[in-house]
Amino acid sequence: MTTQVKNFINGYVEKLKNLLDQIDLDELGKFINLIEGTRDSRARIFILGNGGSAATASHMVNDLGAGLRRRNIRNFDIHSLADNVPVVTALANDIGYENIFEMQMRGLITADDVVVAISCSGESLNIINAVNYAKEVGCSVVGITGFDGGKLRSISDVNLHVDAPKGEYGLVEDVHMIFDHIIYSYYISEMA
Repeated sequence: MTTQVKNFINGYVEKLKNLLDQIDLDELGKFINLIEGTRDSRARIFILGNGGSAATASHMVNDLGAGLRRRNIRNFDIHSLADNVPVVTALANDIGYENIFEMQMRGLITADDVVVAISCSGESLNIINAVNYAKEVGCSVVGITGFDGGKLRSISDVNLHVDAPKGEYGLVEDVHMIFDHIIYSYYISEMA
């Protein structure tokens, strides 16, 4: 391995460690409390994100949905609004990309539901529109953000934020996945 490669890897790992040291444990606890509350009210959890954040949304649904359900730990009613490509592309084509998430929730969500919005910048219009609609309905909103958090950070009820320099998408998305794995692992630990 060249010195250049080794230095880059060491630097990346150090940055990631520093970001992990900054995780707001209270906000993570609030997130767990919110999703736990959906069991009693038989409410749903909707997760949305674009690009890498869409992949994180899908991964969260896998872990907190099927992953916990098959182990008989929890049976959350959890959905990623980025997973249905025909629906997403039809809505984007017919009424605009900025409406793809809001329209999927329109008329379906209730005040008991939880909306989890993942956006590194916190400025994606389709995320903001969906969150604004969810707040109008009375849903609790969890924002998972990076950089300065953008508008999403300020309008979320709970915010899991990664204070990384603007443009460091890899680091932000790494920590977002770690949030998922911490929550998932918390529930798995109940089996022990």
